Amino acid sequence: MNSSVVICVYTEERWEDIQAAVESVENQRRRPYEIILVVDHNPDLHLRLKQRYPGAIVVENTHERGLSGGKNTGAATASGDIVAYLDDDAVAEPGWLEALEEGFQDPTIVGVGGLTRPLWAGGRRPRWFPHEFDWTVGCTYRGMPTRRARIRNVMGGNAAFRREAVGGIGGFHTGMGRSVQGRRSRPLGCEETEFCIRLAQSRPGSVMLFEPGAVIGHKVSTQRARFVYFRSRCYAEGLSKALVASSVGAGAGLSSERAHVMRALPLGVLRGVGEALRGDLPGLGRAAAILVGLAWTTWGYAVGTARLKLRRA
Repeated sequence: MNSSVVICVYTEERWEDIQAAVESVENQRRRPYEIILVVDHNPDLHLRLKQRYPGAIVVENTHERGLSGGKNTGAATASGDIVAYLDDDAVAEPGWLEALEEGFQDPTIVGVGGLTRPLWAGGRRPRWFPHEFDWTVGCTYRGMPTRRARIRNVMGGNAAFRREAVGGIGGFHTGMGRSVQGRRSRPLGCEETEFCIRLAQSRPGSVMLFEPGAVIGHKVSTQRARFVYFRSRCYAEGLSKALVASSVGAGAGLSSERAHVMRALPLGVLRGVGEALRGDLPGLGRAAAILVGLAWTTWGYAVGTARLKLRRA
């Protein structure tokens, strides 16, 4: 089984992060068939990467600006059986690719996602930051499976798909997901959620698999560790979820979220309060952050849904 590893990049400000990501792929126990660097409408970075990595395939995003377009370009460029995606600010552990590939031994499995751990700036996790909301920084969160299991969707920065499956449904939806058209753009997401649901709907019986052995570390900048970003990311996720529900239906688009809200978040609040009563006072901050995060995500979903209805009116 051959795997093409795709890393989507967009800014020279992440040059050191990009080098670390590529190096981690080069040092895999199971070597990738090819490494593809997709540059998002940045000619200077494209040229610099071609000079730095002559052994890699360095291409420009041929689709709309943004992460979805970059992923589609990577899949179209790839020639491996599997297309594996790694964030440009992440580092893969040596057994990452091997674990992803092993997940595809069952022919019904069309996508595999791994375990993403946060690498906090300064080496310390903010004490107010709830584990249930690690998804806001692109990481595996409390409430997800801890063992290999079927899941609705993978997380986009640590995922692999059968290449023919990506092209078979038209790739990732370029109308949603992270875009870098400006620094003020909202931190939207959910392109991988919509893609996975649409893929499952188009191929009944297909499976998305969570493989905890496929481990990466995802860097969390100081800016993303702040409460203002946390709140903004939650609101943006609500907006994105409205788009997903509109695309694939609210039942499929919100199934995992409902379960998380009904089980993991109440337990998280109780855990935070209990820890505070036992002397860990930041536990109250974690409990409060869960409530704020839920409120802002819900508000974003309501606003996004209302906007979509107005557009259709």
